[in-house]
Amino acid sequence: MKPKHQRLLLAVISVFALIGAGLIAAAALREEASYFYTPTTLANANVAPGKAIRLGGMVQKGSIVRAPDGVSITFTVQDKDKTQKVTYRGITPDLFVEGSGVVADGRLGPDGIFVADSLLAKHDENYVPKELADIDMTSAEHTKDTLSK
Repeated sequence: MKPKHQRLLLAVISVFALIGAGLIAAAALREEASYFYTPTTLANANVAPGKAIRLGGMVQKGSIVRAPDGVSITFTVQDKDKTQKVTYRGITPDLFVEGSGVVADGRLGPDGIFVADSLLAKHDENYVPKELADIDMTSAEHTKDTLSK
């Protein structure tokens, strides 16, 4: 076989190997991708009760109800058009408040209520810890340069 043909054969094998590796990677990522349903997409989707999914949206104002046991909670997740009732048993994240974003991992129960196994609270770029909420960061004392001159 001529060297010219050997290089061509090597190039063709390399192209097929790269395409194969890309297809395997894409298949693996598709299985591992974890998207979440909004209440609207959940209502329109045909999700079987008991199937593990993620639900995301905003916690509806006035919907958080804590049970007397101190660890059980029910609340409503909303988006622009629909709402979804959620129950959760466990310690809630510090950022979990009414009007904030939340992503819940869990399952849709046979009664239509989403049973969350874990909660992830989301915040915007204007997050301020509770401990610093009362500090006025616009005052002259906080706007000075901290480097010595």
